[in-house]
Amino acid sequence: MEVLGGVLQGLLAAAFLMAGLGKIFGAEMHKKNFDHWRLPQWFRVVTGLVETVAAGLLIVGYWQYTALLAGAWLLVATGFGGVFTHIRVKDSFKDTLTIAVLGILAIILLVIATG
Repeated sequence: MEVLGGVLQGLLAAAFLMAGLGKIFGAEMHKKNFDHWRLPQWFRVVTGLVETVAAGLLIVGYWQYTALLAGAWLLVATGFGGVFTHIRVKDSFKDTLTIAVLGILAIILLVIATG
């Protein structure tokens, strides 16, 4: 289980680091998505910062257990918020699936880390 947790931790860190930096630096896809979700662009930057910090905490979590837990909890909250956002604007299941899966993987990481 330790190896699975480490791999999952790395995959989540990479995914949210890329997504977070894309939001912070204003990738066109993220700008369009936030317009579609009827959310202000400043919230895109805040979301990107949260995702980047969470990814950084997961990376630090390889050496510091509490950082791993903090990062995983941030990603669980981000996953719930993302799913809620997709539901609020009535996005398709396909559009909602990515953040739902990432949120579930963050929950699995928490279970592995605390188990």
